[in-house]
Amino acid sequence: MNMTVTKPKLTIRLCGPRGFCAGVDRAIQIVVLALKRYGAPVYVRHEIVHNRYVVEGLEAKGAVFVEELHEIPAEHRDQPVVFSAHGVPKSVPADASDRNLFYLDATCPLVSKVHKQAMRHERLGRHVVLIGHAGHPEVIGTMGQLPEGAVSLVETVADAETYQPVDPDNLGFVTQTTLSVDDTAGVIAKLTERFPNLKAPAADSICYATTNRQEAVKQAAPGCDFFLIVGAPNSSNSRRLVEVALRAGAKQSLLVQRASEIDWDAIGPVATVGLSAGASAPEVIVNEIIEAFKARYETTLELAEFSIENEHFLVNRELRDVELTTEDMAWVNG
Repeated sequence: MNMTVTKPKLTIRLCGPRGFCAGVDRAIQIVVLALKRYGAPVYVRHEIVHNRYVVEGLEAKGAVFVEELHEIPAEHRDQPVVFSAHGVPKSVPADASDRNLFYLDATCPLVSKVHKQAMRHERLGRHVVLIGHAGHPEVIGTMGQLPEGAVSLVETVADAETYQPVDPDNLGFVTQTTLSVDDTAGVIAKLTERFPNLKAPAADSICYATTNRQEAVKQAAPGCDFFLIVGAPNSSNSRRLVEVALRAGAKQSLLVQRASEIDWDAIGPVATVGLSAGASAPEVIVNEIIEAFKARYETTLELAEFSIENEHFLVNRELRDVELTTEDMAWVNG
């Protein structure tokens, strides 16, 4: 007797844009191209981007991840070391030079822009207020552009209410690039209310990719029974997407790194699921998750597109003549 089991129907609202931003794409390309040009090992200080799949994929190709430069063995001093997309304090390239290391800086150009904005505030005699999350590599890197004591970190509206600067009339702010646009607006409003002379950076610090991914999730979330965000637990922009989805109307939202992490029982009966990915999450994992849903549901894909991104950042000059093929990046791009 032929018993066909009918799969429940499901609509997946797939957000666009999602996944890799130009800065993450560039950082991964730098490591891949460095391996092609210089051979293994290529050292990387900290996770190149906040994604385990990416880190393990690069390790398989010959990248070696270290926390600090002193971990690089003497016999490999001639091999390149790459600094992560999040940026580093000025002390790190200085340390690399002292150790005669050849380094390639993969700092996202938009993070570098925030560094320049902070330095400009200081040059104009302002104390810098950095809105961001304590301990995040990008925050450590930005604070490390200026002398100790020149930057104050403000994380929340509550912090903004209690912050006591030495000179309230000479303040300038910058923000971490991966924050929630809405949360940051609240912090800036509170600081501006208390310190009317607070100077904004010359251009918005929150990057285009963070904003675009949040806007796409905001548009897709209403009516979603569940909203899945692909990303790592230590990825600031991915965690913000979970918060944005809940705030915009999704009944539940969850951050997952791989399809294997999805608790299908916890999802329960659903008709509409939202799906997006943080800026350091590879498209290949988005595809993996869609396939996992297709195995369990009769699935209709609906594209929730907010904008088209065509930003592209050039890799370091030393690597520009190395050919990068589609095959070189297929392990992340699918």
